[in-house]
Amino acid sequence: MAEIERELLELYADESLDEKPPLLARRGGAGYSEAAVELIASLLGSAGRGRHVVNLRNDGALPFLPDDFVVEVPAVVEPDGVRPVELPQLGPLERGLVTHVSAYEELALDAALRGGRERVFRALLAHPLVGQAEVADDLTDRMLAANKGYLNWA
Repeated sequence: MAEIERELLELYADESLDEKPPLLARRGGAGYSEAAVELIASLLGSAGRGRHVVNLRNDGALPFLPDDFVVEVPAVVEPDGVRPVELPQLGPLERGLVTHVSAYEELALDAALRGGRERVFRALLAHPLVGQAEVADDLTDRMLAANKGYLNWA
């Protein structure tokens, strides 16, 4: 993936490029540009009101999460604002997964803002795809070593 990104950056450096490079299709994420244009059109009113999946302040959209959390939910988008659609109540399994990921995000943000090996470890330990102290410990060491030049506290 990094090689594709490098090649794309080289292609985009050419000011005469006026069509989408075929290499872009190999990168993945197809459709995001169309979704972005449709979202902007809804915000400007040129497409009428639209329904989009967006990140916004929770404010009760998921009542089991704090209002100031950011959630990714379907919303009605129009020039006068963005409002989440009414969502069905999630069951215990779904609420648990969403809460689990939200806890990881909260801990990761704290680690990013305040630094510290223990904060990074706790965030990784909370991630639903890690969840084991030995794995989180190893990932913490590897991540800190790989990013040492970017961290003013490590």
